[in-house]
Amino acid sequence: MDLHVLWFIILGILLAGYAMLDGFDLGVGMLHLTARDDTERRVLLNAIGPIWDGNEVWLVTFGGAMFAAFPEAYATVFSGFYAAFMLVLFALIFRAVSIEFRSKRQGRRWRQAFDLGFFASSLLATALFGVAVGAAMAGVPLDDRGLYAGDFLDLISPYSVLVGVLAVALFAMHGAIYLLLKTEGDLRDRLYARAWTGFGFFLVAYLTVTIVTLVEIPRATANFERFPWVWLVVFANILAIANIPRNLYRHRPARAFASSCSAIAGFVVLFGIALFPNLVTSSIAPEQRSLTVYNAASSERTLGNMAIVAAIGAPLVLTYTGIVYWTFRGAVRLDPHSY
Repeated sequence: MDLHVLWFIILGILLAGYAMLDGFDLGVGMLHLTARDDTERRVLLNAIGPIWDGNEVWLVTFGGAMFAAFPEAYATVFSGFYAAFMLVLFALIFRAVSIEFRSKRQGRRWRQAFDLGFFASSLLATALFGVAVGAAMAGVPLDDRGLYAGDFLDLISPYSVLVGVLAVALFAMHGAIYLLLKTEGDLRDRLYARAWTGFGFFLVAYLTVTIVTLVEIPRATANFERFPWVWLVVFANILAIANIPRNLYRHRPARAFASSCSAIAGFVVLFGIALFPNLVTSSIAPEQRSLTVYNAASSERTLGNMAIVAAIGAPLVLTYTGIVYWTFRGAVRLDPHSY
């Protein structure tokens, strides 16, 4: 396989892994304030407590892989989107601080402040991720050297904001379904209602974004003629989405969660197909100024060496991740050492 394409696919896998895993973490954060009391909020925190920091490693790995495989695209994205990334970084840091510091004191105001911080930082990070995806789909202004030629406000458009709303709806639903696997009793019953509400919100946002994308960004489907198999991904994605309410109705949260993960993975695949071969699409003269997997890549030797390292490291990381999730499976039980 072409090493440039291989690393484009690997970046997609890393992005999908982050969206599926940290996606439910962020969703739990956005649902945090819906808990009725301190005990329920502790249950929600401990549902992600052993795994949230490991899930964020996928994002760090994505950034490192882009830096090594496509340094020109990395430089353009991280310099042009600097303000947005600083906001994301602030949100992720404050989110971690909120999780770790909330239980350090018993005071009601202390805990309420960090509850609000956990919710707000989760919401902000999710919305910014969605806006970034929307901006990437719509294209951003690049000069003739492939450098970002706009400012922070150029990333924000009605379309990118709409995709941000879709991301919030998707992760809120995803988090609610995950919590069904980690809770019991009355809290679990009420979370079913949250999951249904989240699915309705997501479905409206999904249909709206799909229609707007087809109308406003025709190049999003340009690769469908080059790669007819993409229609299978579209069909599978629709089936995964349809399977979510089916399994919620039948009280099968594990299958609903698997369907939610599949839908997220499908979105990432379709996002990659819409971009390919571009990494950063220019809104000005896109054919000449866009950064692609070829003109923004490292040398063939570098890509080859990285592929060898990835082939060795990936099974180890997946094995470790599987062990952690298996170890902390089942409903949350609070003890003196819990958050």
